[in-house]
Amino acid sequence: MSVLVQNNMKKYIILIPIFNDRESLTKLITNINTEIKDLNSEISVIVINDASSQQIIDEYQNIENINSIEIINMKENRGHARCIASGLKYIYEKKEFDYVIPMDGDGEDRPEEIKNFIQLAEQSNDQSIVGERVKRSENLFFKFCYLFHKFLTLAFTGQSIKFGNFTCLSKSTVEKMLNEKATWNSFSGSLKKTEKNLLSITSIRGTRYFGPSKMSFFNLLKHSLSIISVFRKTVLVRSALFIVFYILLIKSNASIITSIPLVLLLVMIYSISTLSLRENMDEIDKSLENIFDIDKIK
Repeated sequence: MSVLVQNNMKKYIILIPIFNDRESLTKLITNINTEIKDLNSEISVIVINDASSQQIIDEYQNIENINSIEIINMKENRGHARCIASGLKYIYEKKEFDYVIPMDGDGEDRPEEIKNFIQLAEQSNDQSIVGERVKRSENLFFKFCYLFHKFLTLAFTGQSIKFGNFTCLSKSTVEKMLNEKATWNSFSGSLKKTEKNLLSITSIRGTRYFGPSKMSFFNLLKHSLSIISVFRKTVLVRSALFIVFYILLIKSNASIITSIPLVLLLVMIYSISTLSLRENMDEIDKSLENIFDIDKIK
């Protein structure tokens, strides 16, 4: 009977991209171990070390609830989205799993919500789950910037994307994302494009364990435009309609001031086109060549 239960136990791999944040990673793994203690699932952790310039391996003590911990050390730093894409590629090709749970390594994705993903996954029919953000802990300025990011995405793509990396991806979804070149550039944009039937849980954004947030206004804008670039065909159609409508609206009062929205729109379209060049299927296929070595902690 116990063998049957063991064979039916689903396997979850928590995927954590990290760069120079050892203290946060240590605390996160400790907290994950605490939060999953009552779950009847096999849970492992794979950390993608994005060529950190400092040591990120620590002594992990009394980690009895996590099945295994591996740290994949990359040769070159390639950024957050590409780090996750490389991790998905590694897990899909090298590991046995039912679901992958990507999450940030700084504490903003709260480990206490992992059980919510797993409980819903156990009831679902191979569907992927996103954590829809309902509350944020950042300052007022960042919250305004984040609302602007969501508005921009909705206005230009027609897509309401309320989630980030903190998701629970079925094996079939991972396969789809690895066959979508946009995954190399935007995780959430690619997921929204490849999966139409996503389940969701509510997710409260946590506070960083240590240090200030690395997400500046410029980085958030770039993040937003990267998502938008995934749906660039829709963007071009909507932009063309706006340009025609706007020209008709201002043609009798054309001036330098009234032309500013058109200039800004053209700059945005250029930026989106440039970011879309980052999408690369070949880079996804070759991403494991960037692995330097693997530390098996447990």
